[in-house]
Amino acid sequence: MSGHSKWSTIKRKKGAEDAKRGKIFTKIGRELETAAREGPDPDTNFKLRLVIEKAKQANMPKDNIERAIRRGAGLEKGRALEDLTFEGYGPHGVAMLVHATTDNRNRAVAEVRSVFNQNGGNLGESGCVAWLFESKGYIIIAVNDSDPDELAMVAIEAGADDVTVADDLVEVFTTTEDFQAVRESLQEQGLALESAELAMIPKSLAQLGEKETFRVMSLVDKLEELDDVQQVYSNLDISDEIMAQYEAAA
Repeated sequence: MSGHSKWSTIKRKKGAEDAKRGKIFTKIGRELETAAREGPDPDTNFKLRLVIEKAKQANMPKDNIERAIRRGAGLEKGRALEDLTFEGYGPHGVAMLVHATTDNRNRAVAEVRSVFNQNGGNLGESGCVAWLFESKGYIIIAVNDSDPDELAMVAIEAGADDVTVADDLVEVFTTTEDFQAVRESLQEQGLALESAELAMIPKSLAQLGEKETFRVMSLVDKLEELDDVQQVYSNLDISDEIMAQYEAAA
């Protein structure tokens, strides 16, 4: 799983930038509506509970959260939202999965296709890259003043499938079946979880040079700027040196 923590660093920076632009509430609102289709009670709807926690971490107003849940559960009139998954290749053959939630399928398809075409990528047919990814539980533990290796051991004892350790965070990977139990175990032990979600994790990683890597990252940036796009996954690996240059330029 090497290299994935580098993407989580980008994800945190992007989250802050999205919050400044006000986009994050729109994206989370759609996640809430989608999750609430399976029921408005977070005690019985685990997916909804995860998104509610995400909304609270983003300081989304309580009224906004409740309205989105009511719309998703059909208790209040709202837009008809549709979930879409796009598959394709970025520059230099990097595999990409794009998850979107939209009230206008034609607009979403046109915008995602346009961004791929304008940034050296190609939108592919369903199934062309999905086999390169697998659904896993993905948890980020903030190290703070703790020993990251000790945190990793705690995660393994809690049932983690795999862990990666960096200076400021520990990434925890679980099977989808064990995700809820591992997450709750870590929370009960008082660990600071920066995020906890089900994610598409690449089975293998593509390594590129600096110029090529930045070109792929530019495509990811453009895709994530689209209002309909919720998540972008790729199998790009990034060296520490290139990541430092990216952070300095961001």
